[in-house]
Amino acid sequence: MKRQRLLGLVVVATLATVAPAWSASAAPVVKNLIVTPAVRHSIFVALAAFHQLPTKDYVKLAPGMTYYALDVTTKTYYAASGVVPSSKSLQAQVGAQDDGGYQLLTRAENATKWKIYDDGLGGAEGAKCPITIPPAVLAVWGWTQKCAPPGL
Repeated sequence: MKRQRLLGLVVVATLATVAPAWSASAAPVVKNLIVTPAVRHSIFVALAAFHQLPTKDYVKLAPGMTYYALDVTTKTYYAASGVVPSSKSLQAQVGAQDDGGYQLLTRAENATKWKIYDDGLGGAEGAKCPITIPPAVLAVWGWTQKCAPPGL
């Protein structure tokens, strides 16, 4: 019985030392959001239009490379993704290579259209990011670079 109490005290003490410094009522500045089917579709359509090709020239958004967040302070949505070209569209395949393969998107909370920035070179040494992504957005996405997801 004494051993169980002692273990309970150790656990409580450990939890107290790792508790966050902010209060439970503090709202996050950035929310990492789930890419719903509607959001996925809006990004997909916007990226196809950005490449000046019909959506039929693409299959889907790049698997594991799509990110979406809301900066609550500025009321701005941020997204990042690429599109997978159809094997039937040589133009889409060429356009999705190298520096045309990844885009950053922003949208005001009350807007319906995405503003798109080409970021195919985002992870390359010396490349400049076409926009400044807030550090809090980078943090919720787990990005270590200013302009590209891990692995890009």
